[in-house]
Order: sequence, then structure tokens, then C-alpha cells
Amino acid sequence: MKVIPQNFYTRNDTIAIAKELLGKVIVTELDGVRCSGIIVETEAYAGPEDRACHAFGFKHTTRTAPMFLDGGVAYVYLIYGIYHLFNIVTNVAGQPHAVLIRAIEPLEGLEQMLLRRKLSSISPRLCAGPGLLSQALGITTAHTRLSLQGATIWLEEGKTKIPNNDIVAGTRVGVAYAGNDALLPYRFSIKGNKWVSKAKGL
Repeated sequence: MKVIPQNFYTRNDTIAIAKELLGKVIVTELDGVRCSGIIVETEAYAGPEDRACHAFGFKHTTRTAPMFLDGGVAYVYLIYGIYHLFNIVTNVAGQPHAVLIRAIEPLEGLEQMLLRRKLSSISPRLCAGPGLLSQALGITTAHTRLSLQGATIWLEEGKTKIPNNDIVAGTRVGVAYAGNDALLPYRFSIKGNKWVSKAKGL
């Protein structure tokens, strides 16, 4: 399938990008093993004006530094000392916007994904949550700053485009600290897809 070009990510409408990522395929190739899944749930983080965004107010730290690069790179951070969360940086350099990938529907490399997740059978527990999908795909903080045009992590066009009436919008997870911005409908998922997370945790 066709690799998503960088100019898809460098546009200034992170909300639109978060919606358009639904149905796209994320691919990893690690140690010669290819794993992939259809993106079924995303969350948009709209830069320095969004109190839920790590770079709110242009906060520039060692962790958030990848968000200030040109769109089309990985931003991976660790929470609870356990979960690696994979985000895609959007917009142009200096405008720290990103989209969190919250859930995928697995396609390829299922045996390896099960091994990484220490599971014996395929179910939504495999990758219906941001920390779970990163583990299944082998993504860690070692991949932060990585270009999505390379040979380790990239995105491809899916078989079908998800129509607007099949996209469900809701509030983001775990951002109560963001005040009114926590109420923004910036979480998007594919209606009726069983691989969408329960949105109560990771």
C-alpha cells in the first residue's frame, strides 16, 4: 500500500488529521518482523493553546522536544513507568501539535504481537488502548523523534476511507486537569469497531 507522505502531517489542522488517520495502517518493522494494524481511534492535541497538550504555552522540555519538529515524526512518551504512548507530530516546526494513536485493529504479525503482549489469543486486549498497541507493535520511547518516512515505523493508506458519518467524536481520556479543554470533542473513533478502547484507561 502507498506510504503516507510527510505533507499529510505538516498541515495546520490537527483535528482534521486526527479524523483522517482513522482507517490508515500503521506499520512497524523490527528485527525483520513486520507488524501492522488499522488505526481505529485517535486523540488530537492542538498545540500551545490546548491545556491538555504537553506543549501547552509552548512548554519546551527534553520530553516535548519532538513536538517542535516538522510534522511526520514520532513522539513517544512513558507514563506510569510502564506504558509507551505513540503520538504523531503534526503541523510545521515550532507549532507543537500531535495526535495520539489510541487503538488499532491488528492486521499483520499477529504471532509477534501476541508474544509481545504475553497473550495466547487474539482479542481487543491485544491493542485496544494506546499503551497496549505500542507494546504489540514494539514501539518504545527509543523511537521518539523517528521519521515516519523511514523503514522502522510508517503509515500506509488503508483500503477504504472512513466516511464522516462513521466517525464518533468524544472527549479525551485522562485530561481532567485541562479544565474546559478536557471537554473538547477531540477523541475520534470508528463507529461500531470492536477494537476501539473502552476509554477508561490504558
